[in-house]
Amino acid sequence: MVESVAWIGLIGVLALIDLCLKELIEEQADEEFPRELKGTGGKIILHKSYNRGFPFGFLKEKPELVRMIPVAAASSVFGALAYLMGKRGHFAEKLAFSLTLGGAVSNIVDRYKRNHVVDYFSFNIKGLKKIIFNLGDLFIFAGMIITMLAEASRFLREAGKRAGTRR
Repeated sequence: MVESVAWIGLIGVLALIDLCLKELIEEQADEEFPRELKGTGGKIILHKSYNRGFPFGFLKEKPELVRMIPVAAASSVFGALAYLMGKRGHFAEKLAFSLTLGGAVSNIVDRYKRNHVVDYFSFNIKGLKKIIFNLGDLFIFAGMIITMLAEASRFLREAGKRAGTRR
């Protein structure tokens, strides 16, 4: 039970951090952007950007889909997390689902509160300069990476066990 509360708490804290950062960006005048984030040596640029669709504006002309698909996806991820919370172990998967949900909840709240998602930074690195993110997007991305690594690890362990039984 305590472990479940910790995972739910992590989701809430991650969502809250991103929502607070979005609010800080929203409070500032549009003309203050873009600008370098102090202390990053120009590697991170702050923006004030609104995305009414999915990444790169995909489906922005279908606002109801853009609002409902993330809710359905987040519900599925939460179901998987709830299932795993009743099991011992599976730390990587629980972490991955919690990160994904923290980012998803923040972006869903944005979509319902503002009718768009506030994106507020980019990396001043070749190939990424034009892509503007929010922290929630990075949580979702990190959750996906951890999920892929956990699945690859599980696959390799199982393949090793099968190979060991064939000898």
